[in-house]
Amino acid sequence: MEYAVRRATLEDAGRIASLFDAYRQFYGKPPEPEVARRFIQARLAAGESVIFLAAARDGETLGFVQLYPSFSSVEARPLWVLNDLYVGQEVRGLGVGRALMEAAKKHAVETGAKRLTLETAEDNRTAWSLYESLGYASRGPSTRFYELELD
Repeated sequence: MEYAVRRATLEDAGRIASLFDAYRQFYGKPPEPEVARRFIQARLAAGESVIFLAAARDGETLGFVQLYPSFSSVEARPLWVLNDLYVGQEVRGLGVGRALMEAAKKHAVETGAKRLTLETAEDNRTAWSLYESLGYASRGPSTRFYELELD
């Protein structure tokens, strides 16, 4: 299957929304296509994230990766949080996820970032394999991840 990866624009929000909704469902959220569309549209409109999408020659959106900007105070440099990666079930195993990850890396390098960071579910071994094959390293038990729920 031939496809291309490119940076998404605001006009792509509707194309990404169905996959973003499926991504949210993977993490236990109910189907909410309108919530997904509004969220993606708002991030792109405000310039709060960078999204790369993979599209087939016929225009079908196959997958996406969403990055959020952040900074390393210690390094005094920007970094990118790779928050969302999703590839449609019917095209998994065809290199779409790898191509999206490579686009994310290229963007991070071009913007002078110190690193890309990400996290994934403890049982998402397929994702682990992809990330590790691309050179990502788990920090393992030497660090702890904390969060504070606000609602």
